[in-house]
Amino acid sequence: MKYNSKNLETQCVRAGVDKYEFGPVVPPIFQTSTFKFNDAKHGASLFAGEEKGYIYSRMGNPTIEALENALAELEGGTNALCCSSGMAAINTVLSAFLSSGDHIVCSKAVYGLTSTLLSTVYSKFGIKTTFVDSSSLNEVKNAAKGDVKMIYVESPGNPTLAISDLKAISEIAKDKNALFVVDNTFMGPVLQRPFEFGADIIVHSMTKSLNGHADVVAGAIIVKNEYLYSELRKILNQTGGVIDPFNAFLTHRGIKTLQLRVERASQNALKIAEALETHPKVEWVRYPFLKSHPQYELAKKQCKLGGQMISFELKGGYEAGEKLMNNVKLCILAVSLGGVETLIQHPASMTHFSMGKEARKAAGITEGLIRLSVGIEHYEDILNDILQALEKV
Repeated sequence: MKYNSKNLETQCVRAGVDKYEFGPVVPPIFQTSTFKFNDAKHGASLFAGEEKGYIYSRMGNPTIEALENALAELEGGTNALCCSSGMAAINTVLSAFLSSGDHIVCSKAVYGLTSTLLSTVYSKFGIKTTFVDSSSLNEVKNAAKGDVKMIYVESPGNPTLAISDLKAISEIAKDKNALFVVDNTFMGPVLQRPFEFGADIIVHSMTKSLNGHADVVAGAIIVKNEYLYSELRKILNQTGGVIDPFNAFLTHRGIKTLQLRVERASQNALKIAEALETHPKVEWVRYPFLKSHPQYELAKKQCKLGGQMISFELKGGYEAGEKLMNNVKLCILAVSLGGVETLIQHPASMTHFSMGKEARKAAGITEGLIRLSVGIEHYEDILNDILQALEKV
């Protein structure tokens, strides 16, 4: 008997685990590349789509399917697809629905390789991208005045934490008959549910908070209808950027504690952001649930909590930021985010270097901006580590 609950705490623990008749509490790892057929007719029926079942793990695997079912339930979608990385998920969405001559409107404040992929690879195939400050509805509206095939938004934006009005942008997309894609990596389904604001497709880097333990590279696509799923599944099968069963298992295991981890990290982040905002060596702090955030009211409307990401600028720019990063002891100098451990990094020279200086400047990514992914350690330990490092700046 399948459980019946709409509470995220319960869904995190139970979603996707009730598939098997023989009753394992944890979905097992089906570490196999291929599946045998009962007979020739059975194999032909599977390939023809007349019967459900498994053929080859690139095309479907029970361990991966359990994770996909969990993700669809958590985000409130109809189906999900799991990929080998966040970039594989993004590339699958773009390649499934964009053709030569199409126009996409994309957030300026977006993961660096998303911007690079659109401006270097997809531009070669005749696809035009207009990068906008998606926290400004006027910029989105102006960019979408002509033909537009897709509007792609990351909110909060990486790494500036700019908040975009998802409901209003979904209405712009609907008016233009364009797909509305939301990268929900920074918040995840516990804190923000883009389908409730009109998104058509949600993408994730599951490497981040969904897995939460810095031991997996994976991505996900969640959709709101069967048509989108069938188109994406076809492209994913053809291009091959699928997750493997073991990483699917690890990610599904991580999701069981997603609610607990994200809430604890968010509580830590708010306290640390408030402390940094009053520090004399800090120029400014961006955190969605700080009242000083430009989109504070919108963040409170769209998100349950402020998340675990903080961006801040030190007085003294890049050199000051370099000193800070070189003197932290508890915080780990590393890229990525959303894990149980606190990570600190410099976007201009690391995650967003590939964008180029002009594109970074246009996106508000200053040379001295520091991105902090707050973990679940005791907040006083994290804060004291940053404060002692600030003394050396």
